[in-house]
Amino acid sequence: MDNALKAQLIQYLRQFATEDRWQRINKVIDKRTRYVSVILEDIYQPHNASAVLRSCDCFGIQDVHIIENKNEFDPNKGVTIGADQWISLQSYNQPDINNTEHCYQQLKEKGYQIIATTPHENDVTIDEVSLDKKTALVFGAELTGLSDYALEHADGYAKIPMAGFSESFNISVSAALCLYELSTRLRQSRDDWELDESEKLDLQFNWLKNSVRAPEKLIQRFLEEEKES
Repeated sequence: MDNALKAQLIQYLRQFATEDRWQRINKVIDKRTRYVSVILEDIYQPHNASAVLRSCDCFGIQDVHIIENKNEFDPNKGVTIGADQWISLQSYNQPDINNTEHCYQQLKEKGYQIIATTPHENDVTIDEVSLDKKTALVFGAELTGLSDYALEHADGYAKIPMAGFSESFNISVSAALCLYELSTRLRQSRDDWELDESEKLDLQFNWLKNSVRAPEKLIQRFLEEEKES
């Protein structure tokens, strides 16, 4: 679908959504970014997986990349509270391949640096992670951590400073802390973090579809009316 038709459909669907919802869509879109993204490798605990998605939505992170080599990603709808409707999920779950490798290759080709969130001999604290390049933070399962491939092929390593007896936060808390730090610093230090106009148009269209009843029927009706006119 080209952008011209998409813009027409947006104007058509707007009449079936409240004005408050339309204003909210545009307000949220203006804060969305793809400059920082999240990778989740083999996260299987529904509560943790869901909480990470909710944090991504809250901090304006649009893209989450889901790697399923061993575990199926199964978010809990009661925890996401609809957050998965507003972010873009890309799954890597092809059989008989290393889906972590596939994900890393896709993101590096798009110019992302991949930062593994784990203590490492070459790590820095999360506030020291450079934002000179687009950045994808990768989180692993709580018990097993990141795979050897995920660690060996990351471009850098980040940790959250700890001051207690516990050695780590759980993944949902870690993700929230990291995303707060990076998203805040990103918006304060760079002016190229926003979505482009085509990306905003895509989200307006998709979010309006999520905001009205029977969107596919409405779209079909619009197309039929256009064909007859």
